Amino acid sequence: MQNERNIVVLRAAGLVKEVSSPEGSLTIVDDVSLAIHSGEAVAIVGASGAGKSTLLALLAGLDEPSRGAVWLNDVELTALDEDGRAAVRARRVGFVFQSFHLVPSLTAIENVMLPLELAGRRDARGAAREVLERVGLARRTGHYPRQLSGGEQQRVAIARAFVTRPAVLFADEPTGNLDTVTGERIIDLVFALNRESGTTLVLVTHDRAIAERCDRTIELEAGRIVATSRDNVTPLDRRAGRL
Repeated sequence: MQNERNIVVLRAAGLVKEVSSPEGSLTIVDDVSLAIHSGEAVAIVGASGAGKSTLLALLAGLDEPSRGAVWLNDVELTALDEDGRAAVRARRVGFVFQSFHLVPSLTAIENVMLPLELAGRRDARGAAREVLERVGLARRTGHYPRQLSGGEQQRVAIARAFVTRPAVLFADEPTGNLDTVTGERIIDLVFALNRESGTTLVLVTHDRAIAERCDRTIELEAGRIVATSRDNVTPLDRRAGRL
C-alpha cells in the first residue's frame, strides 16, 4: 500500500495570475508549480505584495488563474466552473482567514454548524458542539460574534474549518488581527488540531517563527518561488512547538 505521506493532495502547474492596472498588465503570481503531500504542513512566506494570498486563493479554487492548472485530490479545479469549485471546496477544504468571516447573525454553534448543514449532515449540532468544546468554547456556544473577543471569534472560525474534517486546510494570516499572546495560542491550536486530524495545512504567514514549525517553507518574491526549505526536524517535533 502506498504510504499516505507520499500521496500528492494538492498540485499546481505553471500558475500565472495577471490583473489590469493603470500602468498595464500586472503579474501577481508568475509561473508557480508545486506539489503538497497528504498530512504535510507548508508555509507560504514573503514580503507584503509578494503574491502569497493570491497564490493561496488560486490553490483553494477561490480565484481563477490567467494560465496554469490546479489539482486537488486529482480533481482539476481549474477545469470547473464556480459552482463545481464550490462543491469541491465544501467537501474537501477548510478555511481560516485573518478577518474571521463569521456570520454575525448566527451564534457560535450555528456558525460551526453551517458547513455541515449545507452538506446535509443530520448530526450538525452535535458535531459542532464537540469541536467547540475542543477549542475551549463549550460555554460560549450560544454567543454571537459581537459578544466574543477576537481570539474567541478565531476559535469559532477554526472550529468551523475543522468540523468537516477537510483534506486541506488553508489559513491566511490566521493571527494577523490578534495580539501576540492570543495569536500564539491560536496558532498552537491550529497545529494541534492539524496534527490530530492529519489534515494537510497550507499556511500564509509573515511570521518566520510560525513558518519554521511547518514541514516546509515556500518563499515568494514578486509572485515567483525563490526558495524552498526543509530540514531534518520531524513534522511532529516541529509542529509541537510550545504545546
